[in-house]
Amino acid sequence: MLLAHSLLAVLVTVIWGLSFVVIKLGVGTMPPLLLCALRFLFAAVPAVFFVPRPKAPLGNVLAYGFFLGVAQFGLLFAAIALGMPASLASLVMQAQVFFTILFAGLVMNERPGLHQVLGGLVGFCGLVIIAVPRLSGSGAGPFLMTVAAAAAWGVANIVSKRAGRVDMLGYIVWSSLVAPLPLLALSLLLDGPGPVIAALSAMGPGTWGAVAYLAYPTTVFAFGLWAYLLSRYPAATVTPFALLVPVAGILGSALILGEAMRPIEAVGGAVIVAGLALNVFGGRILGGRRAA
Repeated sequence: MLLAHSLLAVLVTVIWGLSFVVIKLGVGTMPPLLLCALRFLFAAVPAVFFVPRPKAPLGNVLAYGFFLGVAQFGLLFAAIALGMPASLASLVMQAQVFFTILFAGLVMNERPGLHQVLGGLVGFCGLVIIAVPRLSGSGAGPFLMTVAAAAAWGVANIVSKRAGRVDMLGYIVWSSLVAPLPLLALSLLLDGPGPVIAALSAMGPGTWGAVAYLAYPTTVFAFGLWAYLLSRYPAATVTPFALLVPVAGILGSALILGEAMRPIEAVGGAVIVAGLALNVFGGRILGGRRAA
């Protein structure tokens, strides 16, 4: 990747990392699926009236909106509301790297290099280290929901790649229209009309601020830029940068929420970051050895 594009990828990861903190704060004031619906509603409106519709097949736009908005973030918001720590969620969601590379190989015939396979295996070991203590008791449900959200993110990445080089701002804005109504319907079904109406009536500056952060820098800017990078580079090149998300997520959670990671989770996180390093720099190392 060009250096400028690498720096943009890092900026995206910082924005996304801090968004986990914002989600944790937001689901403390309203039902999670309602918060998620508002996120995508404001990501789409009023921008949809000013941004041209992307030149991508309608089915592709609908699929991206569903897998990103309803599946990925619906599951993630619900998992955090059920007790998944923001710092740990920011780590586990990076399983999307492995899902994306796997799906790209199966669907688009993108074959990862040896260093990317090894990096993925190392990162997967880190997830296993984190998962083992959580696969019993009440923590199992939120953890598995977060892994499922990561898989949905992987599918969304492949859908955006198949759209090709389109106007990514329009792509994000128009695909955001897909999520609000299904998420609102699910919230009404699962939470009930009373809590939904009460939460909307009681929205204060903090909740509005959470919606604004999740709608604009996190969704419109960051996902638009991410989709742009995926349209220019192989998935195995772009997606490993997302493993930097937990750095911002863990620091933000510690400073703002006071969350502390357990030692085993810190070890697993370090292993995941090692997998990222192998993904990003392993090709240069192996290439240099071959040249020598």
